[in-house]
Amino acid sequence: MLEAIYDSVFTPGALWISRREPILPSEKQSLDQLIEPLRDFDFRKVAPIKYQPYKTQGHVTMGIQKRVRSEWIRMDRGYLDRIAERLPLIREKSEFTIGDGEKVNPAIEELYEEVMIKYLPVRFPTMFKARGKIVKNLATGSTYPFTTEGLTHAQMLAYMGENVEEDFYFMCPDPNGEYRLQGYIACFPGGFLSPARVGESIREIHKPVPGYERKLGLSVDRYFGRMQPGEFIGRMNWSLQVDGADLFRTDGNNYYPGTDQVIQEYKEDPSLDECYLRVEHQTLTKLPRTSAVIFTVRSYMTTLHQVKAEGDGKALAAAIESMPEGLGHYKMRQYWGRKILPWLKEDV
Repeated sequence: MLEAIYDSVFTPGALWISRREPILPSEKQSLDQLIEPLRDFDFRKVAPIKYQPYKTQGHVTMGIQKRVRSEWIRMDRGYLDRIAERLPLIREKSEFTIGDGEKVNPAIEELYEEVMIKYLPVRFPTMFKARGKIVKNLATGSTYPFTTEGLTHAQMLAYMGENVEEDFYFMCPDPNGEYRLQGYIACFPGGFLSPARVGESIREIHKPVPGYERKLGLSVDRYFGRMQPGEFIGRMNWSLQVDGADLFRTDGNNYYPGTDQVIQEYKEDPSLDECYLRVEHQTLTKLPRTSAVIFTVRSYMTTLHQVKAEGDGKALAAAIESMPEGLGHYKMRQYWGRKILPWLKEDV
């Protein structure tokens, strides 16, 4: 989610935001770059990517890596379950999950063309089959239009949300060149109430995050302005979710002092069976026509029992304890940490 843009760990080979290497003309990419088809792909046989960002040291950095267009959208054996989780959120809670409007509608149409028309049928031909003006989702049995003609922008967002696990956030440049959240399809926000943040800049969205303005505020704004269409960059954010596996969270995972936020008792004494490592893999790219920067967010959940059973409990505990005090407080470490940290440190 956007509010956690800076609190990832630094990963080997990552590009620091303050040291961006120039892209030579021969290296520039466009969104029309080759998409590698996965012709024999069977999503049912693909395990979710095992992301472990807590194993590398460092906090309070954007920590980004170059990626390619073919890796923009991911599919694995959890696809059908996740789509089943998304459908009622889109249809019954659209006031939270779908955000369109005059300032973002051109970017919504452009993203629909890029993802639904140009990308999915090419990248995943065993899952998405174009037939005339319709694309058949062979995994779910549903269909969607192979054109934007006749669709409202809310319908475009809904179709995207019903066919991929990723959420999309639209950061659109204002007349002063500052990027502001103007739209979204967001079924799996991790403590981020999207409607309340529409119109806010990156810096305004991150105001509650300790250290963001001092360390990264101006750098992120400048980086967005320098991004070229066709660039794909990836980063990760992680946190602990101590009250179940459901991914739709408009609040509750972060601490906001000075507000009327109520901290539930289970935050201090969580059931270990309900505790999860939540990792968000974020891909950023800029659309060529509208210059909107798209945050593509894919969420992964792993039980802490599994983390510990695989021998990684101590590494996760060390990463949590190494968070700066302000960041740890923001992540609610002061509540659940008393119980979870000693347990993670135990020998398996």
